[in-house]
Amino acid sequence: MENRRNLQIYNSLSGKKETFEPLHIDHVGMYVCGPTLYSEPHMGNMRTFINFDMIYRYFLHLGYKVKYVRNITDAGHITNSAGLEVDSIGKAARREQMQSLEIVYKYNVKFQELQRLYNLLPPSIEPTATGHIQEQIEIIEQIIENGYAYVVNGSVYFDVQQYIKDFNYGILSGRKVDELDNETRALNAQDEKRFFADFALWKKANPDDMQIWRSPWGNGNPGWHIECTAMSTKYLGKHFDIHGGGMDLKFPHHEDEIAQSCGSMGCNPAKYWMHANMLNVNGQKMSKSFGNYFLPKEIIEGSTELFDKPYSPDVLRFFMMQAHYRSNLDFTQDALNASEKGYSRLMEAFKLIDKLNINDSSSFDVNELVNSFYQAMNDDFNTPILIANLFEAAKNIYLINDGKATITASDRDFLIQEMNGFISNVLGLQTSSENNDSKLAPVMDLVLDLRQQARSNKDWTTSDKIRDGLAAAGIVVKDGKEGTTWS
Repeated sequence: MENRRNLQIYNSLSGKKETFEPLHIDHVGMYVCGPTLYSEPHMGNMRTFINFDMIYRYFLHLGYKVKYVRNITDAGHITNSAGLEVDSIGKAARREQMQSLEIVYKYNVKFQELQRLYNLLPPSIEPTATGHIQEQIEIIEQIIENGYAYVVNGSVYFDVQQYIKDFNYGILSGRKVDELDNETRALNAQDEKRFFADFALWKKANPDDMQIWRSPWGNGNPGWHIECTAMSTKYLGKHFDIHGGGMDLKFPHHEDEIAQSCGSMGCNPAKYWMHANMLNVNGQKMSKSFGNYFLPKEIIEGSTELFDKPYSPDVLRFFMMQAHYRSNLDFTQDALNASEKGYSRLMEAFKLIDKLNINDSSSFDVNELVNSFYQAMNDDFNTPILIANLFEAAKNIYLINDGKATITASDRDFLIQEMNGFISNVLGLQTSSENNDSKLAPVMDLVLDLRQQARSNKDWTTSDKIRDGLAAAGIVVKDGKEGTTWS
């Protein structure tokens, strides 16, 4: 097992691949920034969660004991694209005429459903910002005591000018404070901040705030960055192995997390910083303004007009694994269709293995083939190369099935074990879905008949209840011109 742990990880902090050496033998502490519950995660968010699920799975496959912490942002002021701290959850609550808690619950239910649909393993701990207000306050107090923050009118701001006297602000993103000056709005008379790059640790409550907590500085809300510092260090310690998230979080979110940890505890919280890349749709960055925006559930249901048919969660997951987590990914109809065919071929090959005739010798080196699976993943989780090597295994399986190659019983059993391990346990693809579907088909016929009766009677409440109940179980129902289908 040890010889298969020669894992190289691209560390955003150093800008190069490094040999992974955990802080504690056989243990991995990993923190990943989770969803902010003011809307549904979009497909770019989902790609990040799926990639870190794959990384989590591979560590488990290598035999590590992993404490995987992924937070839920259900409070606080989020920094928007203009660098302003805004109450996004409160804004969504007012827009939908709900309480903040209702908004948080609504979108958490949707996020948990997406986890089931896309076969994400639950993290070890999924803490919420609202459950850790006291820890956030205590860290802010320590930052103030150390001289890296100041209080203004009940709000607390991180003092970047004071911080850069002792630490490197920009160590992760590579940005320099003087360069940032050109990108940032000028301070005006109403600004409380002393310096344009300062950021909020605690914001004084506004009259229309829907979430308010007491603090030593007055009633208010935590800033966006402080919650992750509080939760990551509470559950993983002040220095842990991996901190991950989307590329869009590198600055300012992760940069400011480092500043907060150094300002309160004197050290960068993570040894390795990992960032998953963004996605495009039909060659353009996904954006509502471009008309190419869709949600993770819409592409499964086939309810987005961007694609002319639905795709199963397994096909979508397989498609995403065909791109390296640090590379861009372009969703196109042709690419998805090609991925669907490739996924089917790989699954068909895997299901053939235990039916293969055995021989006294193997005509190919099974050990070398299996080692190529590990070599691919040990090269910074290179899933595209892993999939190429799995297709090499599939080619040999088809040759054996056609009588053009041979395999011994022990090699066949070894190949079954390792292919199942990488397809199912690492890539997270469900290898037995066809068998499950065949057993479920008679039940689904009955359920869909009942739903059709409700629709014929214009009992839309019952019809929708059946559809939503199936969706919660990971079964997607789609009504089309040729009838109702499920997957």
